[in-house]
Amino acid sequence: MMHLRTLIFASIILSSAAKGEYLEERTAMSNVNIPDYQSDQEEDTTDDPLPTCLLCVCLHGSVYCEDVTPVMKTVPPLPKETAYLYARFNKITKISNRDFADLVALRTIDLTGNLIAEIEDGAFSTLSSLEELTLADNKLTRLPVLPTTLVSFNANFNKLRTQGVKATAFKKLTKLAYLYLGHNELTAVPQLPESLHVVHLHHNRIASITDQTFCQGNSNHYIRTNMHEVRLDGNPIQLSSHPESFVCLETLPIGWYN
Repeated sequence: MMHLRTLIFASIILSSAAKGEYLEERTAMSNVNIPDYQSDQEEDTTDDPLPTCLLCVCLHGSVYCEDVTPVMKTVPPLPKETAYLYARFNKITKISNRDFADLVALRTIDLTGNLIAEIEDGAFSTLSSLEELTLADNKLTRLPVLPTTLVSFNANFNKLRTQGVKATAFKKLTKLAYLYLGHNELTAVPQLPESLHVVHLHHNRIASITDQTFCQGNSNHYIRTNMHEVRLDGNPIQLSSHPESFVCLETLPIGWYN
């Protein structure tokens, strides 16, 4: 028993020492010959996820990289089996096409509270299993092409503008149930898929809508049974000026309106 305790204690000391040595290497990277995980190399560095899993917590397909020290400015190399990534409250500024390449098991990405101002158009194109994408509280002015497998998309508290969000950006997302675009700079409502249950567009710059924004203006029999919640408060729109715009909904928009 005493021998076993000695082995466990020694393992803990070695693990802590290894992590300490790695963090020291991060601060002196220019003087140490370690692989550059952000450059294009022929060597497959993703086979060894140890550096990421020293800074983050890797557990059964989930990677937690929240408020990492030292500062995390890019998406780290992820283990190929990663299904859930939580990299919130860091200093990530850009998402590139290579950040999520070959991560076919990825189902959730949460990048809340970073400094992301740019996402390359192909960044999510290979993610055939992605269901939840959260980009809230960043600095985005435009959206990339989104996977058609999404069930939930959250881009609240960004700087999204209508010219940076294609009118059909969500139309082909036939599984999308939850869409959050509040606190942005949109002046128009994009086309909304029939699958939506919840859409939040509060605190934008939307001044008008049409009879076809939420309904089918040429049909008095169409009822949008899936949609349970719409938010438009905080926009310069007068809902009373658009009495026919919500006739197909089972509930009126929620929120505080003047």
